[in-house]
Amino acid sequence: METSYRADLFEDQVALVTGGGSGIGRDIAMRFAALGAKVLVCGRKRDALDETCGMIDAAGGEAEPFALDIREREMCQAAISRAWERWGRLDTLVNNAGGQFGQAAIDISARGWSAVIDTNLNGTWHMMQAAARRWRDEGRGGCVVNIVLDIARGIPGMAHSVAARGGVVYLSKTVAVEWAPLGIRVNCIAPGLIRSSGFDLYEPAVRRKSLNDSNPMRRMGETADIAEGCLYLASPGGRFITGEVLTIDGGQQMWGDVWGIAKPDYFRFED
Repeated sequence: METSYRADLFEDQVALVTGGGSGIGRDIAMRFAALGAKVLVCGRKRDALDETCGMIDAAGGEAEPFALDIREREMCQAAISRAWERWGRLDTLVNNAGGQFGQAAIDISARGWSAVIDTNLNGTWHMMQAAARRWRDEGRGGCVVNIVLDIARGIPGMAHSVAARGGVVYLSKTVAVEWAPLGIRVNCIAPGLIRSSGFDLYEPAVRRKSLNDSNPMRRMGETADIAEGCLYLASPGGRFITGEVLTIDGGQQMWGDVWGIAKPDYFRFED
C-alpha cells in the first residue's frame, strides 16, 4: 500500500475507526495498521469488519473487529473501553461511520430525517464524548478526526445530512477549545466526491453529472486521498492543528455543481 508516511509512524499507538468495514473507513483502518498502529475496526456489519481485519492481518498488522451501532450510546462506550482493555490505550478516534440518501428536502419523512441526524450527528457525538471522558480519566490526550461532507455551499437533495454534518463541524470547533486543556485535538475532514462503495448508492443521473462537473480537476478522488489526510491530522505533523476542517475535494467548493438528486429542469440552462 503506497503512502506518504514512514512505516513506523504510529508504532505502539492505537486507533479506533468507525465505519471501517468498507470504503473510506476500510482504507483509513488499513493505513493506520500499515504504519504500525493497532486498530479497532468498528461498524454494524460483522462480516465486513472481519474482512477488513483479515486484510490487515494478512499484511502483517494487528486489528480487532467490534460490531456496534453508533446510535447506541452504550455500544460506543463499550467500543472505547475495548480499545483500552485490549491494548491499554487509545490515541486516535476516527469517526467515519454515517449514512444518508438523496431526497428533496420537502419530501423527507420524519423517520428519514431522524435516522440521518441520529446516525451522523448523535452517533458521532456519542463516540467523541466517550473517548474524551476516557482520555480525561486516564490523564492523557488524544486525537479525534471526524469525516463529514463538503458542505461549504450546501448540497441540494441532502438537507438532512448537511444539517447533521454541519452540526458535527461546529461541534468539533467548540469542543476543540473546551478539550484543549485535556490535550485533545478535534478536527474534521470534508471529502468531495470519492470513488468508493458509498457513491454507488446514488442514482445514475446523479453519478454521471457528478463525475463531469463536481470539481475543476474533472475527476473523482480516491479513498486513499481521505485516508492520507486522516494520517496527517493524527500524526506529529498535525500536532498544532485543532478545530479545523481539512477539505479534500479537488476544488469542488469553489466550482462544483453537486446535487444529491437529479437537478430539476428549472436549474438547467442551454448554451
